[in-house]
Amino acid sequence: MDWKTLQALLSGVNKYSTAFGRIWLSVVFVFRVLVYVVAAERVWGDEQKDFDCNTRQPGCTNVCYDHFFPISHIRLWALQLIFVTCPSLLVIMHVAYREDREKKNREKNGENCPKLYSDTGKKHGGLWWTYLLSLFFKLIIEIL
Repeated sequence: MDWKTLQALLSGVNKYSTAFGRIWLSVVFVFRVLVYVVAAERVWGDEQKDFDCNTRQPGCTNVCYDHFFPISHIRLWALQLIFVTCPSLLVIMHVAYREDREKKNREKNGENCPKLYSDTGKKHGGLWWTYLLSLFFKLIIEIL
């Protein structure tokens, strides 16, 4: 997947998003990804480098480190980023599905055939429920 494909998918979703949804998507992709890529790798890049265990038994350092720090900050942030952006993927997949159906309908019945979805700029039907479900999942994940 290249940047043009990602941009096309996001612009397809922005067509159906509210102003708040567009701002939220920008904040997630710009600030969270920027913090994760720029700052987190440098700060927690090699977490076990200066960690000393009081015995010289092989493997003890990993066991001691896992006992004191069971969750890595970088892995936690990456997991949170994945969980927060996954509900948006539901809407992206639904939009891609609708556009693919429209394309196949035009190929099968010709360019002048009636559209399957009358108003592509509004959310109703299955897209509305997919959007509400993604908002609910985002809310639950952000609260937790």
